[in-house]
Amino acid sequence: MVGPDAARRSRPHALTNGCLHVVVDNSPWLQELTLRSAELTQRIAGQFDTIRTLRFTLGRIADGPSEAPTAPSVRALRPLSPDDLREIDASVAPIRDPEARAAARRLLGRARRSDRQRGAL
Repeated sequence: MVGPDAARRSRPHALTNGCLHVVVDNSPWLQELTLRSAELTQRIAGQFDTIRTLRFTLGRIADGPSEAPTAPSVRALRPLSPDDLREIDASVAPIRDPEARAAARRLLGRARRSDRQRGAL
């Protein structure tokens, strides 16, 4: 349904609440499939009424078509301290657009948590 090249580079991973999670094995194909997601969703939803959306994730896929794909690794992130939250809020305060401010806050929070996991802070 997605074509031979895309099929070789991706595998369905899970179906959750109508969202088909697809693992893609490299960044260029992840971008390609993400850009084509509306078209692919329409095509796939026409065949499978339980699928309403697609979500593409970078990860390893199994070598053979009969093997299940390997899920991308997800590490649990530790909560931020009140000091971290104050610093992040002060950093994003000058951003006027509420959506951009919220996105920047999420990114800074994730970066701060990741740094803590690696011991950088």
